[in-house]
Amino acid sequence: MKLKGNIVDIKNRNIFKGEISIENGKIKSIEEKDCEENHYILPGFIDAHIHIESSMLVPSEFAKIAVKHGTVSTVSDPHEIANVLGVKGVEFMIENGKQTPFKFNFGAPSCVPATSFESAGAVIDSNDIKTLMANPDIKYLAEMMNYPGVIYDDAEVLKKLEWAKHYKKPIDGHAPGLRGDDLTKYIAAGISTDHECFAYDEALEKLQKGMKIIIREGSAAKNFNALIDLLDEHYENMMFCSDDKHPDDLLLGHINQLCTRAIAKGNDVFKVLQAACINPVKHYNLDVGLLSIGDAADCIVVEDLENFKTLQTYINGELVFDKGESKIKHVEFENLNNFNTDKKQVSDFRCPSNAKQIRVIECLDGELVTNEIIENATIENGNLVSNTETDILKMVVVNRYKNDQPAIAFIKNFGIIEGAIASSVGHDSHNIIAVGVSDEAICKAVNLLIENEGGICAISNTQQNVVALPVAGIMSDKNAETIGKQYGELDTMAKQLGSQLHAPYMSLSFMALLVIPALKLSDKGLFDGSTFEFTSVEIA
Repeated sequence: MKLKGNIVDIKNRNIFKGEISIENGKIKSIEEKDCEENHYILPGFIDAHIHIESSMLVPSEFAKIAVKHGTVSTVSDPHEIANVLGVKGVEFMIENGKQTPFKFNFGAPSCVPATSFESAGAVIDSNDIKTLMANPDIKYLAEMMNYPGVIYDDAEVLKKLEWAKHYKKPIDGHAPGLRGDDLTKYIAAGISTDHECFAYDEALEKLQKGMKIIIREGSAAKNFNALIDLLDEHYENMMFCSDDKHPDDLLLGHINQLCTRAIAKGNDVFKVLQAACINPVKHYNLDVGLLSIGDAADCIVVEDLENFKTLQTYINGELVFDKGESKIKHVEFENLNNFNTDKKQVSDFRCPSNAKQIRVIECLDGELVTNEIIENATIENGNLVSNTETDILKMVVVNRYKNDQPAIAFIKNFGIIEGAIASSVGHDSHNIIAVGVSDEAICKAVNLLIENEGGICAISNTQQNVVALPVAGIMSDKNAETIGKQYGELDTMAKQLGSQLHAPYMSLSFMALLVIPALKLSDKGLFDGSTFEFTSVEIA
């Protein structure tokens, strides 16, 4: 098979008319010769850090869509399903992904559960990490979120790091806002990347101390604008990632969108493509071709080097996307889940109090970090309740792995003035998380998810809408078009209920993520991510 067009040689910073010969899935020759074709041929895009589960798609369905945007590979942390199902969940992701030509590269989740301050469905300890690291299908130790454990020499954390080093596999970082001596010690432990930077100076310090920085632009966390100006000087040590990408967003684009935006900001095309195509392969030692003789023929044909509209995608020489059609086939699989809680009563969501002021989580649109603010309490019949006029709404987290009392807090900026929204996608333990204008609405939303054994939903005064997620309570068994449409309708309904957030369900899913400051809610209570300890809702 032969491909003709403008060949993009990223390494040598050259573009030339030529012909690529592909034989047995590999590039046999690259010749410079004139041709009529004006499109461009380049290595495929790689998402350098993504939780496939966030797309609400199993890997085989994710792959169908990703190739449409020129993505041929991902560096994937199966942390989400691991928190629900443990090693069994990791194995499900690997095996499902193997049924496609797409090059998934899964890591061993390093923090399951993410903290000891929440209830997860499973535990992955250092012995499990040893077993996973020995597996050739596991390419790296996934993000070490427990940065206090690294800094204060937690024995179990250090064992996990040592097993990664023993098997000579990279260690991913997760250290939002970590600076100075603590950062130096974190890096010295062998941790080589970070995708959590939200400030230019923070990312620059990490680069100067030897870390690779992955610019993240997902459905909730968006750090592209803050960090892209670092690329010109530091392009050899930077990559692009989504981290979390909801299905409706994935249908629109992937890493190609970041390339387009980077070019529009005046960045050099070869530096952009170095970050998008080359650096992940080099850093993670991926079996992905880079458009060189002898490499696997993992390449894409794009219309131009400004918008990167993908015309064709090849993986191991196989045409997996052509003329608007993904050629990756549907894969049959068995739904796995872990859902063991009974339906709740409205009284379960009462919060008896006579406090005058309360601690409130301030949700920041497009950010995973939150603020702690102090607001006046609203009390009815001795019960702390939502106040839609001040947009201080009750939020709850319900343990889905056993029957337990819901944890209750209050949050600002969700903007809902009617009903409730809820999700069993609740990072990182994936308990049920809900926010609403009344205890009755919250209870109804929570019970709808319990009935479905997982999903996301919205409740108004007159209707209810649910998207079931029967795979571990976090993924659909449907295709991207179906789940994307359903999710889009639910997103619209949440906004009709009053939410002004860009992605209400994505933001909601991170309000239980304790490892990112400042204030979050687990199933065990309100948690201060700055001090790493529980705190009270009531002030006085």
